Amino acid sequence: MPDIPFNPPDKSQTAHRPWKIPAGRHAIEMVWHDLLFAHWPVPVHLLRPLIPPRLEIDLFEGQAWLGIVPFRMSGVRALPFPAVPGSALFPEINVRTYVIESGKPGVWFFSLDAASLLAVKAARAWYHLPYFHADISVHSEREWIAYESSRRNRSDSDAVGFEGKYRATGPPSCGQCGPLAHWLTERYCLYSVTSRHLYRAEIHHAMWPLQPAEAEISRNTMTRPLGINLPDVAPLLHFAEKLEVSAWRPQ
Repeated sequence: MPDIPFNPPDKSQTAHRPWKIPAGRHAIEMVWHDLLFAHWPVPVHLLRPLIPPRLEIDLFEGQAWLGIVPFRMSGVRALPFPAVPGSALFPEINVRTYVIESGKPGVWFFSLDAASLLAVKAARAWYHLPYFHADISVHSEREWIAYESSRRNRSDSDAVGFEGKYRATGPPSCGQCGPLAHWLTERYCLYSVTSRHLYRAEIHHAMWPLQPAEAEISRNTMTRPLGINLPDVAPLLHFAEKLEVSAWRPQ
């Protein structure tokens, strides 16, 4: 996939946001491509021990959700510097749930696996996020996206990975995917933690151009380190082709 120039999201378009854009210049620019949002309902009691007590687990109609999101990134750079070769274009997959603190709903990442070691080290240092280096291959098979990820430095008995393919099954329909899809995806901050502090990093983008999707998942051990077995039900699936994103430094 060629690197695609970053076109900043319009900061004057904020009607879709639940709060104002932060003051000051953003710190990171990136473009997200070919995302699959795969979500499963999970019991709150399985998530609670894995999340800092200060963060409330966000629920939709009383239900907690866990998401696995494979995608590709391009145009990644920290301002005011140009993109660093080897860190601006790479695939990633994350495992996430949803939390809220001080009235701001956001994303809590259990893990983020990326194919760029430099990006892994930078995100761990700057954003205090649980990034891991992984071998990831992504390619197109007609209208399908074939995706395979295996975390490095793991034994076969403790392998963490994902393998499958996915595709959109309809046109973008931001307003027609329903309130649950909106609740899961329209999040404008992420949370992370160190031994001393809880951090919030603000982000900005246009409303997600969500499309209905289907997937064939042949391997999924991404939640193995959490001790969580995903329920034996079909996940809720959505696809997004492309989105430009700005991120601010964590506070």
